[in-house]
Amino acid sequence: MSEKNHEALIQRQRARSHELLALIERVVRINSHTPNRRGVDQVGALLKQELAGTDLGLDTRVQAQLGEHLCFFSKAAGPAILLVGHHDTVFPEGSFEGFRCDGDIAYGPGVLDMKGGLAIVVSVLQTLGEAGLLARLPVRFVSVSDEEIGSPTSQGWLRELAQGARCALVFEAGRAGDAIITARRGSGSAVVRAHGKAAHAGNALAEGRNAIWALSRFVDAAQQLNGSTPGASVNVGLVRGGTARNTVPDLAECELDLRFSDAAGEAALRGALGAAATGHGVEGARLELAITVARSPWARSEASAALCAQFGQSQLAAGLCAGEAGVIGGGSDANTVGALGIPTIDGLGPRGHGFHTRDEQIEISSLALKAEALLRFLLSALPTGER
Repeated sequence: MSEKNHEALIQRQRARSHELLALIERVVRINSHTPNRRGVDQVGALLKQELAGTDLGLDTRVQAQLGEHLCFFSKAAGPAILLVGHHDTVFPEGSFEGFRCDGDIAYGPGVLDMKGGLAIVVSVLQTLGEAGLLARLPVRFVSVSDEEIGSPTSQGWLRELAQGARCALVFEAGRAGDAIITARRGSGSAVVRAHGKAAHAGNALAEGRNAIWALSRFVDAAQQLNGSTPGASVNVGLVRGGTARNTVPDLAECELDLRFSDAAGEAALRGALGAAATGHGVEGARLELAITVARSPWARSEASAALCAQFGQSQLAAGLCAGEAGVIGGGSDANTVGALGIPTIDGLGPRGHGFHTRDEQIEISSLALKAEALLRFLLSALPTGER
């Protein structure tokens, strides 16, 4: 494909800006909180309508779990470029609804995380499909329905679809300065249950064993772990316990968020939390600790750094900035594919801020630029002689 034809496709992509924003509005207005399967699948149906319901040259695979996980793939031979997203959000029905624009800013639940990124991918695949190029470009676009709760039912399927991939591009929220993510910390959770002995607080205080007291000592020890292991962190986010103020509580529990940069950090947290659970010092009380790892760490690799530099050139050509972000604390499906050794980059969605808050927003003007960057990258990936 000649440089002139490339430019014509880029101009066609730029002309789709209004369609892109209209698609974002349609999907944002549908509540797709992860447990809301009806809403999640409605968003999935719109994606299928845009990609599978047209003659773009894409086939579709569906896996039904909490909601439908979707994969749209071309028939072209060769190692695929994996495009990754999710169509669930964190907002329960009625908590944050609607869509509105104010100048260059669009607001709404999931507009940044990550329905804006999904719309960018859909728009670019439509441009390529209409030009007949998906028949020569091996791509797989995967959108899962449970990312916001750690992708418990989709991780295995995503690993299967990622096998043999040339690289993976993940369209989570764009970062400041259009910096591209090349590493993320792993994440997990812990539940600690404290068992004591109930007693009347006035008549038999000494006979009781206060579970809340034992748990509070653990909480203090857990929070003090922050800063002790590079790249690792602990946050006690929920605490429950007791039945009445005049009863020595026999049960209490807390939930923790855990982050770690590597396997050594994970092991250090496990050991330190175990020691805190057994060393609380409240005689007669017992603590149970259960740790679950949701996402393995995704460490920076030279291959991912090279992919970052390559995609960065496409961003610069589209009028964006470029660069490599530092290690990101939050997890994503990039952890899953990146941990397989596949060159992976993340944070390719629109500019914005406030994800997971009621101030979630995107810069509308960044949509066309981000879409153009993706289009330029995919055009550069066409087989030699067809570019």
